[in-house]
Amino acid sequence: MKKENKINCDECKKQHACCLTGAWLDLEEAKKILELGIPKGDFFHLVKDDSYPSGYRTSTSVGNNPCVFLARDGLCSVHKINYGLKPVHCKEFPYENGKLSPVAKYLCLAVKAKRKSGRRSISSV
Repeated sequence: MKKENKINCDECKKQHACCLTGAWLDLEEAKKILELGIPKGDFFHLVKDDSYPSGYRTSTSVGNNPCVFLARDGLCSVHKINYGLKPVHCKEFPYENGKLSPVAKYLCLAVKAKRKSGRRSISSV
């Protein structure tokens, strides 16, 4: 089995690109984020999902719109206030359950560049 190079988001020149669509998160994570009182911070699409700890998941966007917590400066409003409250999905992306996420090829510029060029390194992304 080939060893896959780990993607380093710190090397990405457009770290906000993966936030141009929302993220799913556990309902309990959403409740803690709401307590921060971030303006325009809201959640959408409450869905029963037993794969999430609370049994429910919710989203940070509607449709293909950017995450509501993506600030004008391209940074995450939650991350700026309290990194510990940033949704797990966001902290782990482009990985999901220890493997490259199936949507990474659409949202992660490093994965896109790697697939396009066939390179194993992402240092130029």
